[in-house]
Amino acid sequence: MNSKESCRSELRIAIRQLSDRCLYTASKWAAEQLMGIEQDPANFTPSNTRFQWGSSSIRRRFRTNEITSTPIAGVSYVSTPVMEEDDAVDGDFYLLAKSYFDCREYRRAAHVLRDQTGKKSVFLRCYALYLAGEKRKEEEVIELEGPLGKSDSVNRELVSLERELSTLRKNGSIDPFGLYLYGLVLKEKGSENVARTVLVESVNSYPWNWNAWSELQSLCTTIDTLNSLNLNNHWMKDFFLASAYQEIRMHSESLAKYEYLQGTFGYSNYIQAQIAKAQYSLREFQQVETIFEELLRNDPYRVEDMDMYSNVLYANECSSALSYLAHRVFMTDKYRPESCCIIGNYYSLKGQHEKSVMYFRRALKLNKNYLSAWTLMGHEYIEMKNTPAAVDAYRRAIDINPCDYRAWYGLGQAYEMMGMPFYALHYFRKSVFLQPNDSRLWISMAHCYECDQLRMLEEAIKCYRRAANCNDREAIALHQLAKLQYELGRPEEAAFYYKKDLERMEAEEREGPNMVEALLYLATYYKTQKRFEEAEVYCTRLLDFTGPEKETAKSLLRGMRTTQSGFPSMDVEHFSP
Repeated sequence: MNSKESCRSELRIAIRQLSDRCLYTASKWAAEQLMGIEQDPANFTPSNTRFQWGSSSIRRRFRTNEITSTPIAGVSYVSTPVMEEDDAVDGDFYLLAKSYFDCREYRRAAHVLRDQTGKKSVFLRCYALYLAGEKRKEEEVIELEGPLGKSDSVNRELVSLERELSTLRKNGSIDPFGLYLYGLVLKEKGSENVARTVLVESVNSYPWNWNAWSELQSLCTTIDTLNSLNLNNHWMKDFFLASAYQEIRMHSESLAKYEYLQGTFGYSNYIQAQIAKAQYSLREFQQVETIFEELLRNDPYRVEDMDMYSNVLYANECSSALSYLAHRVFMTDKYRPESCCIIGNYYSLKGQHEKSVMYFRRALKLNKNYLSAWTLMGHEYIEMKNTPAAVDAYRRAIDINPCDYRAWYGLGQAYEMMGMPFYALHYFRKSVFLQPNDSRLWISMAHCYECDQLRMLEEAIKCYRRAANCNDREAIALHQLAKLQYELGRPEEAAFYYKKDLERMEAEEREGPNMVEALLYLATYYKTQKRFEEAEVYCTRLLDFTGPEKETAKSLLRGMRTTQSGFPSMDVEHFSP
């Protein structure tokens, strides 16, 4: 059996097992990967699949090698034994409990299974108690603080669950699903090291539970922690590492892993979406937009991850496309946090910031831990000049994920607006530590160093240099470097950066005040250096503009001709940026 057939067989069994234990998110994920495996050509007909061979331009773009029949690239495969079920032990009780569970009657489900000893029943009883505790915790938060309030409420079932699951683990009478729940409980109680150990045991015993991998990933915030995990060499490990690399900002490594996985899961929408996320973090917006367009063609009712697509459309100011996307998700499922964020982005692009905030708040009422909504709401409050509200929103985002560079950057902007540059610098430094390849962050920090309260121009120059080396799309860094070097009395360095800025503007076919300024400085500089031929080239180009710079260029040309003819020149310094 080749690796594709092995993956397909394993996933089919896993989907049934995960659904039977009410782990529906993990079951859905597994089913999506099952559909992502290339169909067997012998069984392939257009009627039994929505994909066609070679139809995905994204797949062709990101695949590094063509698929061959054998050997199959793309997965690391080690056989894992299938779990034995214990349906015969407590089947009828389990069916009733599962029905209650599916109706969100968690305590009734746990009560039905109180005397059942099978591993599957023990897991469902404990899982039902855990969710009952979570439900009650959320109710207490709303009762005490409102839907977006902070509260010290805790899940009151955690202590008893930890005690029971710990005993089962010591006795060796716990299955991989019980280990997953035990790891979840330990994580909630703050015992992260033990939680990592338990979750590793769970995924090594049963690697198809994506929920367990996701919880394990949330406990791996550094590459050292990730490398310390003793994981079996199963193909699910590749999915885990790709996702973990993305979370710890190793975007290129994450992208390489997903491209590798496409060797087997070539039609996986999940992998395409994750590739889009990695490209988004690398600011390759054009490729991200193309991927999401393809995703929507394959899965027109998809809402998951579409808020990222809306961010790209917002950044590119694609108003009509964003309007269409907002209408589409509204008609599909308007009470999803992603839908609310997309609609919020649409109103923000239209300049209706109050309405935008309303939709971000609605997203948070649906899921108060939805990170993007807090960050985007903070941006809206910045636009509305409501800095206290912006600071609160950004801090809530950081509470959820301390590695979110956008929230740190937002805090820097807020404190800069409040005239507190030292605080702003602290937060900008946090943001560039987390996202060192984003030129916008370095430029913001440079602006902060330039402010009247600091005037730390050498530090600003260092920041602008970093920005220039990080593919400064806004073309700000080179121009600012030239101006600062001129201000510090370094004409040669200023000429160097003005020339580089001019070359970039020519390559991008841009004109404007910055081009005029660069041409004027270079003409003046080369005249001063008595390099008249080069100075004349820049002066001649200035003659094409209409404005005072044209007269200045004529004056410079007259001065140079006078100097070359042997008469003293009465010209004075013409340049002032």
